[in-house]
Amino acid sequence: MGISAEEVGRALDGWLGRQRWYAGKSRAGTVRARRLATLADRPHLVQIWIAEITYEHGDVEHYQVPLVLRPEPARHLDHAHVGTVVADDASAVHLYDALGDPEAAGVWIDALARRAVTDGVRFDRRTTVPLPTPTRPGDVQGRMLTAEQSNTSVVYGEAVILKVFRRIEPGTNPDIEVHAALTDLGCDRVAALVGDVSAMIDGEPWSLAMAQEFIAGATDGWRLATASVCGQLVDGVPAADGRRGDFVAEARRLGRSTALVHADLARAFGTTTLSPRDVRERVRRMQARLDAAVREVPELRPVAAGIDRTYRRLATGRDDVPAQRVHGDLHLGQVLRTSRGWILLDFEGEPAKTVGDRRAMDSPLRDVAGMLRSFDYAAHHRLSEAQATPDDEARAQEWSRRNREAYCAGYAEGTGADPRELGLVLDALEADKAVYETVYEARNRPGWLPIPLASLRRLIT
Repeated sequence: MGISAEEVGRALDGWLGRQRWYAGKSRAGTVRARRLATLADRPHLVQIWIAEITYEHGDVEHYQVPLVLRPEPARHLDHAHVGTVVADDASAVHLYDALGDPEAAGVWIDALARRAVTDGVRFDRRTTVPLPTPTRPGDVQGRMLTAEQSNTSVVYGEAVILKVFRRIEPGTNPDIEVHAALTDLGCDRVAALVGDVSAMIDGEPWSLAMAQEFIAGATDGWRLATASVCGQLVDGVPAADGRRGDFVAEARRLGRSTALVHADLARAFGTTTLSPRDVRERVRRMQARLDAAVREVPELRPVAAGIDRTYRRLATGRDDVPAQRVHGDLHLGQVLRTSRGWILLDFEGEPAKTVGDRRAMDSPLRDVAGMLRSFDYAAHHRLSEAQATPDDEARAQEWSRRNREAYCAGYAEGTGADPRELGLVLDALEADKAVYETVYEARNRPGWLPIPLASLRRLIT
C-alpha cells in the first residue's frame, strides 16, 4: 500500500488547522509531508509522518503526525480521521491519527518494551517501572486523552502515560531532559521518566515522545481549583479557611511543592545570576513580545504604555537576579493532586519559544508568576462565559487574591524567601505572561481574551 508524500500533504493541509496543538492557525503556509518511519505493518500500516509548514514570511515549523493506513473506512475512528488519499495502485487509503486508534497506539508501548530501533526511530527504556507486555500484536491498547494540550497523551492501563510531541525541533526536548535529571535525583514531586523516543533527522537528534509512570486517582489542579470557585460563586460568600471546598490550604501546599521542585532543579542543573545587563536584555525581549502582541491584538493598546513602564522600572535595577532551570509554563493544568501530594508535570516550557530559550536559566519567579496567572484564570473563567454581576466579579477577585497569597506563602515556607518581597520582578514577569496569554486567547479562545486584559489593567494600576 504505497502512498505519495504529495497525497499525504494534501490530506494534512485540510486537517492540521482543526487540531488543538497546531500553532499556525492564524498564518498562511504550505504543507510538505515526509515519511519518517514505519512502526508496524499489520494488521494495518502504522507510520510516523512529519508535516513541514513553510509560512509566508519564510519561517518553518515541523509537526509529528503518526498515521494508521486502512483500506476501508473505520467508523469507530471517525474522531481520528485525517483524510482519504489515492494509493499508487489507484485504490483508496483512509488515513487516521494513529494515537486515536487504541490498537495502533499500542505499537509505541510494545516498541518501548523491546527497546526497538525502527527506520532510525529509537525507543529507549530508562527505568524499571513495569510496562504492559503484549503476548501478541494488539494485546496492549492505548487510550488517547482528550484534554486540551499542545501535545497528545496516551494512557496504557494504569501503568504508563506516553506523551507524543506534536511540534518538534532538533535537540533533546526539555521535558525529557528535566524529568531524566529529577528521576535520577529521586524527586518525588514529578512522575518518574520511563523512557523516550527519538530519531535522527537530517543528521540531528529530534525528540518524538516520552513515557512516564501513570499516577492513577490523581486530579489536576485546574479541576480542583475551578470546583472551589464554582462553590464560592454559588454560595455567594467567600469560603473560609478549612471549609469544605476551600482551596487555600491546597494552594499553600502547591507553593511548597513548587519550591521543592525548584530546589531539585537547582541541584540537578546548577544556579547562576542575571546581571543588571542580563536583566536589561531580558526586558528588551519582553518589550519586543509586547510590541508584537499589540500588532496582533489591538485590544492591548490601552494598557501597553503601562506595561512598558513596569518593564522599564525593572530594567533600571542594579541588583543581580538569581536564576536556574525552571518549569517555564507552570499553571494549574500542569499539576496533579495525588496521594503523595502535588506533582508537577510538563517541563517542556512555553510551546511558542525555541528549545534554546526553554532550556535557558531564568528567574524561578517566572514559574511563580505563571501560577499566579492561573489562579486568576480559575477565578474568572466562568465569568467570561456568562453574564456576571458586580458581586460575582468581587467574589471571583477575592478567591484569586486569597489563593495567590496562600501559594506565595507556601513557596516562602519551602525556600525561606517570599516571592512577594520581589514585587517588581514578579509583576513584570506576570505581565509578560499575561501578554503571551492575550495572543493565545485571540488565536484560540477569543471569548477568554478579557481575562488577561483585565489582569493587565490591575497590574499597571
